[in-house]
Amino acid sequence: MADIFEYLEWRADVPLSVAPFNDVDNLVLSELAYTDFTGIVSRDPVPLPTVHERFFASHSREELAANTSFTAKAPLLMDPMVAGCRFGTMRVCHYVSELDAEKTAQMSATTFLLDDGTAYVAFRGTDSTLIGWREDFDIGCLTETSGQQNAVAYLEKVAADLDVPLRVGGHSKGGNFAEYAASFCSAGTQSRIIAVYSNDAPGFRNELLELPGFLHILPKIVRIVPDTSIIGMLLSHKSRFKVIKSTAFGILQHDGFSWNVKRDGFVEAELSNTGKFFDQILDSWIDGMDDQTRTSVTDTIFSIFESTGADTFHEMSQQKWKSAEAMFSSLFKMPSDKQAELIKLTGNLLKKGGQAILDQLPDRLLSWKNHEQDPSPAAERDD
Repeated sequence: MADIFEYLEWRADVPLSVAPFNDVDNLVLSELAYTDFTGIVSRDPVPLPTVHERFFASHSREELAANTSFTAKAPLLMDPMVAGCRFGTMRVCHYVSELDAEKTAQMSATTFLLDDGTAYVAFRGTDSTLIGWREDFDIGCLTETSGQQNAVAYLEKVAADLDVPLRVGGHSKGGNFAEYAASFCSAGTQSRIIAVYSNDAPGFRNELLELPGFLHILPKIVRIVPDTSIIGMLLSHKSRFKVIKSTAFGILQHDGFSWNVKRDGFVEAELSNTGKFFDQILDSWIDGMDDQTRTSVTDTIFSIFESTGADTFHEMSQQKWKSAEAMFSSLFKMPSDKQAELIKLTGNLLKKGGQAILDQLPDRLLSWKNHEQDPSPAAERDD
């Protein structure tokens, strides 16, 4: 199955004037936004070949290969991009990377100026910092987060500087920020938005989905999820979604580099039974918690993580035993009511999962029966 690297090799010499911007181009730019452009790009536009040259002058490919993060391959996208005319003359500008521990805010974004006279405003998804992941949890607890507010301010600044039509998008939390910024920016900025791309991004609290700004931008939202989406099914969504195939399984399908592509789009699929299962149990589990409980659980979980002294999950993984010891020690030192709260919520999650299995049992039995009657490779896939 082909991925976005192979797509770039196929379409490198096909300009946007011949084959217009598509969903895969959106993912390419959303993934490229994971690149750290610090010291290379700021406000003013820089041609992509120059960005490419500057980046690899200060970052070795061995360094990238040693990074086990699923976003580590993002800078390598520039290799096939600079080799062709589709993205080779693209310019990169307005790079920002903001991290505020006090406000629990992490927001990074990059704007790409394309040959078709448009700009793609890309919000980066969650990095490996505890602050970044804490904000992911806060999205379900708060009406708005500081990162979402910063995303709106960023989009307004780009719109003021660039008098061109806008596409807005991102992967994971970046897709959430893209939807939020496009929904709550000024009416003038919103009128210039062509499309909003949400790539396997978590949703929102229900009350936000009924506000005028969100309802106005809703027809322009392009929501894309893999067939066993977990992150993209969290919280509430109002937009319809496209389901695509991935070479990975379970939560690893969140990695956009595993998504299957064809000539001008993704290989389409249907939501797997496992995807439906997680959608059902996570929604009912989260909906069963009030705001106070959600906030309390988030505080408890991240106080355990912070007890390791690490700033990122990568640091925690490098010292597995030390981190585990610190977390268990922190858990056992917590007040009994906090321990009981975690145990109760874990029990509720297992209960929801058991009920979801029972609810899906008739469909699964029918699927197995059909498979026995037709055991061909075309039989239903259930990841």
